[in-house]
Amino acid sequence: MVKLSTKRMLAGNGLFYPIIGFASCVAFIYMSFGDLWVNYQKEPKLGFVERNGTQFMVDGRVFYINGWNSYWFMDQAVDEFSRPRVRAMLQAGAKMGLTVCRTWAFNDGDYHALQISPGRFDEQVFKALDHVIAEARQHGIRLLLSLVNNLKAYGGKSQYVKWAWEEGVGLSSSNDSFFFDPSIRHYFKNYVKTLLTRKNTITGIEYRNDPIIFAWELINEPRCMTDRSGDTLQDWIEEMSTFVKSIDKNHLLTVGLEGFYGPKNSKKLTINPGEWAAELGSDFIRNNKISTIDFASVHIYPDQWFHDTEFKAKLKYISKWMVSHIEDGEKELKKPVMFTEFGLSNLNRDFEVSQRERFYKTVFNIIYKSARKNGAGAGSFIWQFFVGGMEEYNDDFGIVPWERPTMYQLITEHSCRLAQIQGIYIPQKAYLKELCLQRR
Repeated sequence: MVKLSTKRMLAGNGLFYPIIGFASCVAFIYMSFGDLWVNYQKEPKLGFVERNGTQFMVDGRVFYINGWNSYWFMDQAVDEFSRPRVRAMLQAGAKMGLTVCRTWAFNDGDYHALQISPGRFDEQVFKALDHVIAEARQHGIRLLLSLVNNLKAYGGKSQYVKWAWEEGVGLSSSNDSFFFDPSIRHYFKNYVKTLLTRKNTITGIEYRNDPIIFAWELINEPRCMTDRSGDTLQDWIEEMSTFVKSIDKNHLLTVGLEGFYGPKNSKKLTINPGEWAAELGSDFIRNNKISTIDFASVHIYPDQWFHDTEFKAKLKYISKWMVSHIEDGEKELKKPVMFTEFGLSNLNRDFEVSQRERFYKTVFNIIYKSARKNGAGAGSFIWQFFVGGMEEYNDDFGIVPWERPTMYQLITEHSCRLAQIQGIYIPQKAYLKELCLQRR
């Protein structure tokens, strides 16, 4: 999804938000959710999330996910004035019974860059990521960490291509050379190895050994349009997934796909949102079928795919899209399927806030129905959440969930429904048990 432009320009010019207003926001969140603070040293031992066929498992129990996206965690953890936002969001997520947050574990050559240039890292930013992971542990929220962006935000694959071109080793100025240029592949592997073997300066645990990390995501929304056959991207996925697994045998791994069917798949005509979707160089089945990929990811943005379609028709399509991919997980891939981004833009001509709630409810209901029958629909992640005072970081999909009671209730009810199926995990017991009992 194309997100984040205004924020980067403002941050680059040194324009920051009013600290007093932000302090008020943090105080409010603390007063509301302060009962969730946990002493890190006293937290129960966590187990790694594993896969058993089409289901995720934790300590021998099935694990269905009600999650969200807050891509900005590491970026906000760099500076002291903005760092409390990470804690506030994690506390709020835990209060709603959410269990996994998807966020960026990359920033290549941009403002607050983690990787300044190939093989050069900013220790202050790395410590910010340490902080994010440590905070997540305190609140029992697992992290789905993405390793690079297909888009330009936070550097992306175009930054890698630029580095190779500037050093005189690049084969092409095309952004897609990220996938086939040997020098760039070396850059990325070095980055991955550095990240996975990083020892957290707060917890003392190497990232690859930390169970609070739910899984790694190779790349956000990969596309390789210069090779529509899909061979180039497939080769990259196979090589990089094998490399990740050679370093980290504890964590699950996904590609980060949007879910489009490729040119050789019969569903390109019946399920894809348009003919264009089969020409992006990716293929949902082929890319996810290899043994080094543990689960599949899908994104849902109907208003980006259908600009002149009525809302009711979009909801109908969403159901068709989701059910198709869940069936793929059960019959073709035999792996869990996660809807790692879904959102509805407030820039639509007919937009009403109630539409967003109906959209979320449609997604939640399909996940719940799959979970009830032990299906492959393993979870969903709203794009995106942020805390009050962060409007400059918002796009046309973001929300502060507790600002709208009906939305807040919808999210917490979904957490409770999933808890009824899988039980309540130890990190949730302090609040979710009481919350769910109130809804009976």
